[in-house]
Amino acid sequence: MESEHTGHRRNGWTFLTNHARVLIAIARDPGIRLRDIAVDCGLTERTVQAIVTDLQADGYLTRTRDGRRNRYVVAPGARFRHPAEAGHEIAGLLAYLAGPLSTQPTVPTGEVRAGEVRAGEMRAGDVRNDTPDDSEPRAAV
Repeated sequence: MESEHTGHRRNGWTFLTNHARVLIAIARDPGIRLRDIAVDCGLTERTVQAIVTDLQADGYLTRTRDGRRNRYVVAPGARFRHPAEAGHEIAGLLAYLAGPLSTQPTVPTGEVRAGEVRAGEMRAGDVRNDTPDDSEPRAAV
């Protein structure tokens, strides 16, 4: 039996946009290739390239060359675009879905530059977000 939430009409929507999925993939791995993002997100490379261009143009990402590869840094203070969420930083969503953000590019495993944070680690004050801490209950989505 189909309910109003599982009916045939409603099967095509998701909570996250393609832009959000691409940004989350980059937040998880700042050195990820566009080809790998495309596979992970179920998109074409051309679509991923256009999304990354959008995210760069609006200040959500910066790109630097690292040899033959690109490395991305997510802007830690960037805010949501929609007026309903405009007062919140995207860092909270990314920290929840991708883990804490590093504000500096990462170095190959085993190497750490002075003052750098390893992927997955975070210094106090690096990311201000709007997610509840362990003492606050999380709302079910």
